[in-house]
Amino acid sequence: QVQLVESGGGSVQPGGSLRLSCAASGSIFTFSAMGWHRQTPGKQRELVASIISGGDTNYATNYADSVKGRFTISRDNAKNTVYLQMNSLKPEDTAVYYCYLAQLTKDYWGQGTQVTVSS
Repeated sequence: QVQLVESGGGSVQPGGSLRLSCAASGSIFTFSAMGWHRQTPGKQRELVASIISGGDTNYATNYADSVKGRFTISRDNAKNTVYLQMNSLKPEDTAVYYCYLAQLTKDYWGQGTQVTVSS
């Protein structure tokens, strides 16, 4: 069993910052992708950022065009924890953010954490 525990969501004003954390526990393959998707009611879930890692090496990152230059994804491979640093937040960033872990045999999702950006 693999479990993903998310934290760091909340409410901020435009221009503010938040850092999301996602800790994975259980049977985790050496090579995997971790990252974040987000979803607003009535809209399709979209990829925000992802990072591919193997062992102690992070190979690649990917960002949605809408968050490039503002969000940064990182991963502590020893702790199986992924972080999403979100700066210069905009109202359109408001969504439920879902952590994911993609492995060869199965994908796992966190329960989601709400991020609200408003004045």
